[in-house]
Formats: sequence, C-alpha cells, structure tokens
Amino acid sequence: MLWFVGLGISGFKSIPNEALEVLSKADIVYLEQFTSPIGRSDLTKIRKTTKGEFIQAKRWLVEDGKEILKNSKKKRVVLLSYGDPYIATTHIELRVRAMEEKIKTFSIHAASSLTSMIGECGLHFYKVGRIATIMSEMKSLTTPYYVIYKNIIEGNHTVLLLEYNQDKDFFLDPNDALNGLIETEKGQKRNVISVSTFVIVASRIGYKDQTIISGKISSLKKKDFGKPPHTVIIPGRMHFTESDALKMFGQCIDEPLDNSEKTKKISKQMMEKYVPMVRDALEEVKPLYNDQKEYQIILENAELYVQDAEKFLEDGQEEVAILSIGYADGLVDALRLAKGLDPKM
Repeated sequence: MLWFVGLGISGFKSIPNEALEVLSKADIVYLEQFTSPIGRSDLTKIRKTTKGEFIQAKRWLVEDGKEILKNSKKKRVVLLSYGDPYIATTHIELRVRAMEEKIKTFSIHAASSLTSMIGECGLHFYKVGRIATIMSEMKSLTTPYYVIYKNIIEGNHTVLLLEYNQDKDFFLDPNDALNGLIETEKGQKRNVISVSTFVIVASRIGYKDQTIISGKISSLKKKDFGKPPHTVIIPGRMHFTESDALKMFGQCIDEPLDNSEKTKKISKQMMEKYVPMVRDALEEVKPLYNDQKEYQIILENAELYVQDAEKFLEDGQEEVAILSIGYADGLVDALRLAKGLDPKM
C-alpha cells in the first residue's frame, strides 16, 4: 500500500496525529524535499518517528516512481511531503500510476502554504488566479509575465512561486524575480509590471519567523526579506477589506493600490493604436475620390467598419472589434493602391 502524507506548513509540529501513527508503522518512508525544504531539527524528529527504513528522496526518484511503486506492492510505503501531498502534480500522477497497478492508496491531508499564505496576507482566496513559477533563467519569464497580465485583466491576484533547487540549496531571491519581470516588460510592453507595481512578499509562512512585506517594487529593492522560502504575490483589484487586513497582518511600506487600473487588454491596446491610424488614412484618401461616385460606397463602408469596431470593443466583443478594424484597414489600403499609393505610408 502507498500513503501520501502531508507535513503541513509548520514543520514536525504540524504533522497530523493520524500521520504520526502511519509513519510509526510504515516499512519505508520516502521524504521528498524538492517542493520545499525541511529544517534539520524537523528532519531529525521525523526520522525518530519512523520505525522502518527512512529515505530522503530526490526529485528524479519521485518523478520516476518505479522504486516507490515496486516497494508499495509488498510493503507499507509512505511518501511524505511538505504542505498538502496533492499540491504537487507529480504526486497526483504517481497515485494514478499506483491505482493502475492495483496498489491501494491512502491520503492524509494537511495545510498548504499556498492556501495559508493567502489568508495570512488578508486576501480573498476566491480572487486568486492562475499560479506561476519564476525561474532564474530570464528566457522563462515570458510565461509568468502573461499569467500576471491575464490575472490582472480579470482583477485577480497572482501567486508567483520562486525557484528552489534542492541539490544546489538555491532559492531565487524575490528582488531578482521582480527585476526579471521588469526586464521582461521592456520587451513585451504590455504595461503589466513597473517599479510602481504593488507587490507582496510572503516569507516562511507557518513558521515563527514568518514575514509579510508589501509595497511598490521601487520600495522593496533594497529590502532584506530574511530566510527563504519566499513567495511573491502580485495583487489585482483589492477589496477594501483586503487592503485593511494586509496593513494589519504585515509590514506595508506603501499604501495598497489597484494594479489592474493601468493594464489594458491587448485587444484594447491594439484598438487604441489602429483606430486613429485607419481614421487618418481614410481622411487622407477621401479627397482623391471626390469626383468618383462609384467609390463612395467603399468609403462609407470603411467608415462604418471603424464605427462598428469601436462599438464592438465597447460591448466587450474584442475579437469582432479587431476583425472590423481589419476590414476597414483593408478597404483603405485597396483605395490607396488604386491611386498608385503605398498602402503602408
């Protein structure tokens, strides 16, 4: 049989009583630490609680899973992990494989830092959008950048997990992550991240020395966030009860602000750019056809397409709006070509 057991977020003392009994009766206990590290003191206590074989499992061993599944067919095996066991998708996949091989599986849930930190920061959990991970490799920041963008457009909060490398004992510093996002902004130019963006850095949630520090990126640049692990939260549109709680629960350097106010949908950004361009081009080409009535219907249609595009955007039909301005642009280009003009000028 195979048990998936969560440690909770406060070290050994947060392990559920039911889990302690399971650990004491297990033949083999695999402790994985690639999702989050476990302190030496807690590690010693867990080892003492375990009566059977105790193995500190590397990431590859859990992801491969063959050894764990093989032992689970004949022995009582426990996979022990920080937080809740099913926050890690690797564990869910391993359980599916176990069930496919007719291995009995059991679960003991515990608190997760992902859910706990939201409450500790005073935020509303239902307003948390898609979660992303930030790695130290700059090329990988485009994905979390657009996760933030989509969440902010919806007014939601973004939880950003920072790279942790168990083998190298490496934790990505929050300021390095934020600087990486600012560099990504320079290339993407969607007005998602700037030095005035309000962020929250939650550190060591569940431990006695946990800290929650928030403020504009510019205010956090030289801030020491203490021991890792850290998590960065980019709030979207905060309710006043969230702002009030955040100021009470942690250190708030700057007044909380709405990050969603400055960010617009890509479709709206496109429309703001192309509608004036098409209108100017249309006004430029109209005098060329004053004496040609057969072309007036084309000019009128181009004008109507521009108006439709603005109306569709106002009604929230972004895709249709872009199509409409595209039709208008095509008609204007055709009229310019008919007069021997470069449509791109």
